Amino acid sequence: MSTAELPPSAPVKTREMHSHHFDSTIWDDLKIRDDDIIIATYAKSGTTWVQQIVSQLIFEGEEGLPVADMSPWVDLRVPPKEVKLPMIEAQTHRRFLKTHLPVDALTFSEKAKYLYIARDGRDVVWSLHNHHSTANAAWYDALNNTPGRVGPPIELPTGTPVEYFENWLETDGGQFWSFWENIQSWWDIRNLPNVMFIHFNDLKKDLEGQILKIADFLNIEVDEVKLGVIVAQCSFDYMKANATASVPLGGAFWDGGAETFIHKGANGRWHDELSPELSARYENMAVEKLGTACANWLKYGGHV
Repeated sequence: MSTAELPPSAPVKTREMHSHHFDSTIWDDLKIRDDDIIIATYAKSGTTWVQQIVSQLIFEGEEGLPVADMSPWVDLRVPPKEVKLPMIEAQTHRRFLKTHLPVDALTFSEKAKYLYIARDGRDVVWSLHNHHSTANAAWYDALNNTPGRVGPPIELPTGTPVEYFENWLETDGGQFWSFWENIQSWWDIRNLPNVMFIHFNDLKKDLEGQILKIADFLNIEVDEVKLGVIVAQCSFDYMKANATASVPLGGAFWDGGAETFIHKGANGRWHDELSPELSARYENMAVEKLGTACANWLKYGGHV
């Protein structure tokens, strides 16, 4: 076997990340179980959707699950680790935890299962703009004033969605975090046996097929009788109608509540607003930062 054919080795944590959102040290003290499921994304890429899918698979189509509480964002610094870790440790069901970290800032387990979800960066930012622009004073207060913040506070967004996108592109993440390093870090380990890549486009095109692939990867047998219910309860319409259970604190941090957090569930909203030149700049940067294969997958989805 040539060096080029060797499978990637398991990643090792090399750094910590701290910001108004992040405290990556929480992972250092988390006791990862062999059957844990880690749902990883940059942000606004289908995280809540995959949390819903996994909850439905684990609990066999049960309705009314408090998914946001059951699937905490581990590296979010609110609430602090002294509160969060005992809550996670107390869970008795098969755990499904959320992260927005690049993999080199994460404590990685070779036995846990990792689902990485991605989406075209233009779609990400249009959703991120909605998320940021509808956040209320309680959101800013929690992120900026909870003790332990490292770095500058998060500020109100400015400008149109196009201006917001251009700033995000030029600064690689705007007020949030690097898009390219998040994608690249996970792409580098895509061939590990305990890592599965999922694309937002593929969930849109074939939800049932993707649910079955996820179930197979997680070693969950799906009762054919319940499959229709599971698929229906993972649809955008169902999630929008039952958003309170899926959104942190029931959507209390956003004007308009949980239904604002689960916004459109659509791709391509940038088409009518983004100039061809700015769109091309994004696409060229994707190839430059990620390489052709990863950039194409990020744009279209499909097999990695």
